[in-house]
Amino acid sequence: MDANPQAPAERHHVSTPQSSDRPAQRTGGDLVTESLQALGAQTVFGLPGQHALGLFDALSRSALRYVGLRVENNAGFAADAYARTTRTVAPLMVSTGPGALMTLAALQESAAASAPVLAIGSQVPAAGLGGGRHGYLHELRDQSASFRDVVKSVHSARTHSQIPSAIAAAWKSALTAPRGPVWVEIPQDVLLAPTEIPVVTGVAADPEGLPPRPELTAAAAGLLANAERPAIIAGGGVVRADAADELRQLAERLRAPVVTTFGGKGAFPWTHPLSLQSWLEDRHTTDFLEDADVLLVVGSGLGELSSNYHTFVPRGRVVQIEADAGKLEANHPALGIHADARLALRALLETTGTREDDTAPERVRAVLDRVGERIASQDLALEQNVLAAVREALPDTAVSCWDMTILGYWAWSAFDARHANTMHSAQGAGGLGYAFPAALGAAAADPARPVLAVSGDGGAMYSLAELATARQYELPVTWLIVDDGGYGILREYMTDTFGRATGTELARPDFAALAESFGVPAVTSAPERLRDDLAAALAAPGPSVVVLPALLRMFAPTHRGDSADSPTSES
Repeated sequence: MDANPQAPAERHHVSTPQSSDRPAQRTGGDLVTESLQALGAQTVFGLPGQHALGLFDALSRSALRYVGLRVENNAGFAADAYARTTRTVAPLMVSTGPGALMTLAALQESAAASAPVLAIGSQVPAAGLGGGRHGYLHELRDQSASFRDVVKSVHSARTHSQIPSAIAAAWKSALTAPRGPVWVEIPQDVLLAPTEIPVVTGVAADPEGLPPRPELTAAAAGLLANAERPAIIAGGGVVRADAADELRQLAERLRAPVVTTFGGKGAFPWTHPLSLQSWLEDRHTTDFLEDADVLLVVGSGLGELSSNYHTFVPRGRVVQIEADAGKLEANHPALGIHADARLALRALLETTGTREDDTAPERVRAVLDRVGERIASQDLALEQNVLAAVREALPDTAVSCWDMTILGYWAWSAFDARHANTMHSAQGAGGLGYAFPAALGAAAADPARPVLAVSGDGGAMYSLAELATARQYELPVTWLIVDDGGYGILREYMTDTFGRATGTELARPDFAALAESFGVPAVTSAPERLRDDLAAALAAPGPSVVVLPALLRMFAPTHRGDSADSPTSES
């Protein structure tokens, strides 16, 4: 839920007209905003356009907070992070054609991360629908077709009476496991036309539950109770289901080591004796998981990143709990349990006995020691010190949003998130430019809590316009920009593969001076000052920028059949 929704009203609400300024009659746009409010929405993200003006005019007559960004894709990323951090629906409003299409990359990320974003777009006037070429501005033959392969469901309303039902159906779809983004579109003339439909005061859209089948959890409990070397992989589904407590209870009862996927960061305590942390891109961890005679996979499809780039081949039995039926046994045969992670873990706690195994913490420590030795052999003190500085500066409960950048890749494996649902990245779809607009969305959800965004200079260039958004709404986001002069990770990929890099070197601005031109305080830091500079920026009110000129490197991978101690670098 939004924290402190009353403060500061002047920064988070569109202006509300006086009664004398209000139109004599409500419109289709009011039916949209009334439906959203009846469903519990509090904050809306977006960017207006000609066909959507009726929608945005209705916002001025509502109690909804509006946070407007400068690019539709960034508005989508902001809504994505708001949805993740609040675990509820984030409405996103955009206009027809170019505005709508600009959201697709963000909605793909929301789909991959199961973030419930409710995107509402306008359409050409109803007379222009149906696939003809009428010559309307922004006209597409079938706008919704562009969204069908990206979002969970597509909804439309061509009359006023259809609007509340379409919004309610989309809301329910977004929240029903597996959660995800949805698309609603409404013609321009329907949004603008006066309506006689009564004010929307109650809309039923409760998501459907997804409990496990009892015979499957009973079978899984039997396998786990009789296992000699059980292990657990905890994915993003544990975080989305708010099931960290259940996961810890089960792991301790089974004495089962736990590794979290990059999307599951914070789902299990980093320093727990049973914690293998998040070193999935490491052959030592892969070998350990392959040796498990029963492997419980919760909330993960064991995709590319979670399987050490598909080099992981389990030798024991796999029990997979997953809310997305399409991910069940998609990569490995398993006892598949189609269920919400929290409900399934609770069922296992009710039926699983306690295992006695004093060797598990020792085996975990041995793996982490081998991982540490491998990293220590690669002369990566700078990278480790920079990541440690970020961890020390960031308050334990603060949210961090990471772009597709070398420091972000380090964080996937080596950063202690400390709390579930506090670390977010674009690892699902892998698009650049996620971190800063996502951090703005997270800050809009809780303006009392500082948020950190981490980008490289290449990714930062996608989001510079949103410095104006940060300043306009006084959102408490500190943006760390690691400036290495180009697309650093692509430079490494190309150099390792082809012996040279092409198209990776970038001209870029003086980021600190540019931030200052937006009225955003900025400092150029250095590795030895980074902790203090970040801590000061995070403690200050409003937005800030910290620039770190540094050339960071990735640790060597172990997913191409190399020896676990190979110095060959690829990612």
